Amino acid sequence: MSEIIVYTSNLCPYCTMAKRLLSAKGAKFTELNVDTTPGLREKMMQKTKRRTVPQIYIGDVHVGGFDDLRALDLGNKLDPLLAAL
Repeated sequence: MSEIIVYTSNLCPYCTMAKRLLSAKGAKFTELNVDTTPGLREKMMQKTKRRTVPQIYIGDVHVGGFDDLRALDLGNKLDPLLAAL
């Protein structure tokens, strides 16, 4: 089964909003905090080609950050993506 991965950092309001949105949808996710795991930010940057958090993966789909996640939700595309897991 595919999973949802959310790269986060401490004191990041967009990370908090992304986690709240996913939780409100009933989605279970794995949070990977780049501040608490040495080298994780670098691995995230290699994988996503982005430096900022949150970075969200739903299965194999790199959603991007909170704004991207919210845009999917507003466009009625998030629920089908979550349902496909």
